[in-house]
Amino acid sequence: MATMLQNVSRETTARLNAFEALVRKWNPTINLISKGSLQDIRARHICDSAQLFDLAPGGARHWVDLGSGGGFPGVVIAILMAEANPDGRVTLVESDQRKSAFLQTALRVTSVNGVVISKRIEELAPMEADVLSARALGDLGKLLPFAARHLKPGGTALFPKGKTWKAEIDSVKSQWNFEHRVDMNDLEPDAAILSIQGVSRV
Repeated sequence: MATMLQNVSRETTARLNAFEALVRKWNPTINLISKGSLQDIRARHICDSAQLFDLAPGGARHWVDLGSGGGFPGVVIAILMAEANPDGRVTLVESDQRKSAFLQTALRVTSVNGVVISKRIEELAPMEADVLSARALGDLGKLLPFAARHLKPGGTALFPKGKTWKAEIDSVKSQWNFEHRVDMNDLEPDAAILSIQGVSRV
């Protein structure tokens, strides 16, 4: 896996710093991340989100992040994409109105290309995503229907998972066909990031 955030430009670093400051400013009001993780926001949230960008197929034009919440990974992805793939765009889906307002502010403050959709995921028309991500949104039984609906043919879903990732894969094999690759999380022991393609119901 690429070394996270070590080779980004000064402009990207400035954008990430501005985003981090914004999270710290808004967090007491709308609880974007847990208080316990606020002290280590760079590793726990920003670098953890950057891992997904490192694992994504190159040249993705449309990245959709479901349940974007505090902007992890969606806003971090948008910031990294602004440097690596300026023609790409990121769609952040978040049903909570206050968090949607935060996400819109974050995109504006960092001056990156993204759109916030303030709707429930179940209400969305197919998004035709090259890459689909969701962090801490649910288990694979919940996520695979979203992947089947919103990925374009040949697209990739990236789902960070905790130490129960093997059990999650086993639990859905009878209902779903899919190909997957497992990359261990560099920042969390026993956790993994699943890269999933070719999702269809059995």
